[in-house]
Amino acid sequence: MNMKRLPIVILMIVAASFLAFKTLGKGNNTPPGNYEKIMKLVGEMLSHGHYSPQDINDAFSKKVFKKYITELDADKSIFFQSDIETLKKFETKIDDEIKGAPVEFSLATGKIFNKRAEESAAIINSILSTPFDFSADEDVLLDTDKIGFVTTAAEQKDRWRKKLKFMTLERYADLLDVREKNKGKEGFVVKTDEELEKDARDRVKRIMDRTFERYRFKFNDDDKFNMYVNTITTTMDPHTEFFPPVDKRYFDEEMSGSFFGIGASLQYDDGNIKIASILTGSPAYKSGELQAGDIIQKVGQGKEEPVDLTGYLVTDAVKVIRGKKGTEVKLTVKKLDGGIKIVSLIRDKIVQDESFARSAIVNENGSKIGYIFLPEFYANFEDPNGNRCYIDVAKEVNKLKEEKVDGIVIDLRNNGGGSLYDVVQMAGLFIEDGPIVQVKDRDNKPSVLKDKDRNVLYTGPLAVMVNEFSASASEIFAAAIQDYGRGVVIGSTSTYGKGTVQRNIGLDPENGFSMSNSDLGTIKLTLQKFYRINGGSTQLRGVTSDIVLPDNLEHLKVREKDSDDALPWDEITKAAYKTWDAGYSLETIKQLSNQRLENDPTFKLIAETTEWLSKQSEKKYSLQLDKYRKEQERIKASVKQLESLLKLKGQLDVSALPQEANRWADDKPKQERFAQWLKTLQKDIYLDQAVKVMNDIISQQNLVKGKPVTNEPAKKAF
Repeated sequence: MNMKRLPIVILMIVAASFLAFKTLGKGNNTPPGNYEKIMKLVGEMLSHGHYSPQDINDAFSKKVFKKYITELDADKSIFFQSDIETLKKFETKIDDEIKGAPVEFSLATGKIFNKRAEESAAIINSILSTPFDFSADEDVLLDTDKIGFVTTAAEQKDRWRKKLKFMTLERYADLLDVREKNKGKEGFVVKTDEELEKDARDRVKRIMDRTFERYRFKFNDDDKFNMYVNTITTTMDPHTEFFPPVDKRYFDEEMSGSFFGIGASLQYDDGNIKIASILTGSPAYKSGELQAGDIIQKVGQGKEEPVDLTGYLVTDAVKVIRGKKGTEVKLTVKKLDGGIKIVSLIRDKIVQDESFARSAIVNENGSKIGYIFLPEFYANFEDPNGNRCYIDVAKEVNKLKEEKVDGIVIDLRNNGGGSLYDVVQMAGLFIEDGPIVQVKDRDNKPSVLKDKDRNVLYTGPLAVMVNEFSASASEIFAAAIQDYGRGVVIGSTSTYGKGTVQRNIGLDPENGFSMSNSDLGTIKLTLQKFYRINGGSTQLRGVTSDIVLPDNLEHLKVREKDSDDALPWDEITKAAYKTWDAGYSLETIKQLSNQRLENDPTFKLIAETTEWLSKQSEKKYSLQLDKYRKEQERIKASVKQLESLLKLKGQLDVSALPQEANRWADDKPKQERFAQWLKTLQKDIYLDQAVKVMNDIISQQNLVKGKPVTNEPAKKAF
C-alpha cells in the first residue's frame, strides 16, 4: 500500500498532521545527527499520524526497553542480568530520545552486546574444542520465556555448554542413524562414534562461527539503531515498521514483482553466498561470465570500494547487488576452478513472473474445476504498465472460462496481503456493484470502498482457500465473498487477523514527511483500520472458514492475536449491500463436507498429531543419548505420519492450461519448478477437499432450474 496512491483527502489529512515538521532541520534546534533526526520524526509521526497512538511516556519507554533487549538476545545467552541493570538507567528515557534527546540507549546497548558477543564466541570455541559426554543424565530447557538472563560467568558458560551440547546431540544422533542405515553399502565409509561426535561438533562450530561473523561484520551501530527504531514502531502496533532506505527499496521490489538487478538467484552455502541459478536473458546470462556454483565474495557499486560479503545472509547480499536501472555493479567471484574473477554487469529490469497469479485445471468426477493461485496482492506502483494482481487474476479467469470450467477455486493460502486498491477491484470481478470493505481513520470517520462496475466477470461457483497465514487483503477478499454469500471459504479455523491499513511515508528532514523514500528511511504507518461490510473487524479474529479443515499450523502461535502489541477487535455499523443469489444452501454444503470429514480419519489424525507436536517445544530435552533418541523417535514418527497425512493418498488430475504446458520452455529451471508445482497440487489434500466442495455446489446448483453457470459477459477488457 503505497503513499503515492493515497486518496487526495487522506493525503491532505496526513499533510495537515505533519505541518509541525516544517521547522525540523532548520535553526538552532536542529538535532546533532541523523539518529536524532530520525527519532524525532518517527515520534511525531507516531503521535500525530498513527491510527491509535499510545502515549509516548515512561510506560511506553519500558515496553520498548524490554522488547529491544529481547530482540537483541532472544536466547538470553549473551547479556548478563547485571548488564540489564546497568542499562536500566535508560528504561524511562527512551521516550525522551523519541522526543529529541540525544540517542544513547541503542549505542550503549550495542557496546555491551559487542563485548559480550566476543566473550560468548570465546566460550563457544572453548566448549566445542572438547568432546561431549552423552552418557551423563542431564537436560536442557530451551523455552526462553521460562529462563532469565545469566547472573554469573559460570552460569553463562553452563548455559552455552548445554545449548551447544544439544545442538551437537541433534546432529550426532542423525549421523548415527545414517551410519546404521548405510553400514555395509559399497563405498560408504564407516566412522567411529568418536569421529561422528567430532563431525557433529564441527558442524555446530560452523553454524556458530557464521552467527558471530554476522555480529562482527553485518551488525554495526546503524543496524542496531535500525532495529531499535523498528522496535519502537512495532511497539505501537505490529505492522507499523521502520525501513532503512535499502530495505524500503527491497520491500517495494517484492511488492511489485520486479526489480533492477543481474538476474541470478542466490543461496547460502556453508558461510558463502553462492549463485544457484541464472535467469535466461538477464545481464548475468548475457555476460557469459557467471555460472551456478560461483561464490560471490565482494560487491562493488561502480567505482566505489567493494563490500566484503563475510557475515552476510542471502537477503543482505541481494540488497547490495540490486540497484537502479543502468548502473554498474562489480562482483568479485570465486569460480568453480578456484580462480578469482571480477565481473562487471549493468543492472536491468528483472521480472519475478513466478510470483504472479497462475492457474491450472482439476478434472474430478466429470467436472472441470479452475484453480487460481495468488501468492500476494502485488502491484507495481512505480510503473503504470507493471503487473497488478487484479488484472492478472482477471486474465486467469478469462483463460479458465475459455476452457469452460464448471467452477473456480482461488487459493489465498499463505497470501500475506498487499494492495488495498487491488483487492477491492479483484472482489469486484465476482459481484455486481457494491461495497467491498469499510475503512475508518483515527478520527472515527468510516468510508466505504466500493466496486462501482455492475458487470460481473464470472458468475459461476466460487471457493476461496485460506489458512493461518492468509492476512490483510486476503482477509478482505475472503470476508467480502463470505458476506455476499458469493462463494465458500475453505481452510483453517480462522485467518491471520490483520485488520489494519498501512501507508509508506518517507522521513524528510525538511518537510517531515514525503510521498517517496528518503535517505533517512521510511515508516510503514498504520493510518486506518478496515472492517467487513457486515460491520465486524477482521482484526485479531480474522475470517472464520465456512468449511474448516484441520491443518498443521492451528496450534502454532503465529496469528495477530498472539502479539502483545496488536490492536483490539471492534465493530462498526453494517454497510448496505445485497447478498448474492448463490443457488445452493451453504448449510447443505457444510453438512456434506462434515459427513466426508467424519468418514475420513485423516483430518482427525492431523488435528491430534499437530496438537501433540506443538506441545513438544514446551518441555525440557534430555542430553543423554538414549533418552534423547527415544524422545526423538516418537517425534520423528509423528512428523513422518503428519507429512504422510498431508499428502493425498491418491492423485488429483491436475494439469496446466493447454496453451501454458510449456510456458517457460526457454528457461529450464523455471519450467522444472512449474512442473513441480503441478505435481504438488496433485497431492494436495486441501485442494482435494476444495474440489469436492465445489462439486457439491455444482450439484446443488444443477437442481435449480434455469440458473446460468458459465458463459457470462466479460467485465472489462484486460
